[in-house]
Amino acid sequence: MLTDIFARRYEQPRMWETFSEEPRRLLVQGCQLLNDVCPYYVDGKENEHGKDFWMRIHDLLARELGLKELSPEYWGFYNNQNQWLSGRYTKVQMCETWMLEPFDGKISADRFIKERLSLVEIGFRQHENFVAGLNAELAQNITTAERFDQRFQRKGLPVPGAMADGVRAANVSLNAKFQMAVDELNGRFRQADCQLHYHNGFIQISEDQTVVQEIETPFWKLVAQPKWHNVDHDMKEAIDLRDTGGRDPAFYAARSLESTIKIISGEKQLTTGKEKGAYNYIDNLMGAKLIEVWEMEALKHFFTKVRNPFGHGPGAAPMPSLTDHQTNWAIENSMIWIKSLIRGM
Repeated sequence: MLTDIFARRYEQPRMWETFSEEPRRLLVQGCQLLNDVCPYYVDGKENEHGKDFWMRIHDLLARELGLKELSPEYWGFYNNQNQWLSGRYTKVQMCETWMLEPFDGKISADRFIKERLSLVEIGFRQHENFVAGLNAELAQNITTAERFDQRFQRKGLPVPGAMADGVRAANVSLNAKFQMAVDELNGRFRQADCQLHYHNGFIQISEDQTVVQEIETPFWKLVAQPKWHNVDHDMKEAIDLRDTGGRDPAFYAARSLESTIKIISGEKQLTTGKEKGAYNYIDNLMGAKLIEVWEMEALKHFFTKVRNPFGHGPGAAPMPSLTDHQTNWAIENSMIWIKSLIRGM
């Protein structure tokens, strides 16, 4: 299975011309953060979840880079008595050795750094998926714990603490710990002045920190739930296309907005099945008073001027295009609309 990695998505543009102290620190910090989110050792002992995590991220990245292993798995040497001694490195040791090896100039500094940031990206994505899976099971786990608590109470046995409360507290702690790691990673990106931002499993370029804080970060948090998967996916596609000079990034931003409108229409049981396009779904929201008249008009105008020209062949007319400034506006405008619509549900 193909794994989407930062180094491949961002082969261009070149971000680092030389390997300086700032990226060196960033790679060390990224490696430490991976150990924070999923340590290989817990209380000095190998942790099964940690072993699986490090094996998986090693194998996923090695395959994408066309390598059998990131660094040698086995070590061996002859001692002074000419005896052969050998052993095996753990996956976390193999990852750390590769991640922190000195830059020797055999490949470009840009590729060297991007490949190693890809390990950070994969690791954070894997752990985020793990946390999301536990979040999805939370309600069932609480119900099971509450039944356990009730059985003890009926038997009159002393209970030191409600198990259900423990399940809730553990889940809150798990999510808070991961969010702290995400916040620190993004803080490290800012500190290294590399204009990168991690969100919902991906590292992408974010040049304007004000936009990141006021628009992008709240947006990514809102669309992290599984039901917004298509919204999240198309917006990431829009950003990747914008940053790498691909075709029609604004179209994907508008698709993300359109998916949001359709999801809300469906959840509110407004969809009739007779809709022929985005306009009809916008009318559904308007009819249910989820948006005002001016919002309806603004949304339709956006689809008329941005989404539709790129969603249909121009025929003999000139190929539609947007300037870089207009493309950024289209993406940011779509994010703002999506946030507003989700919060207004």
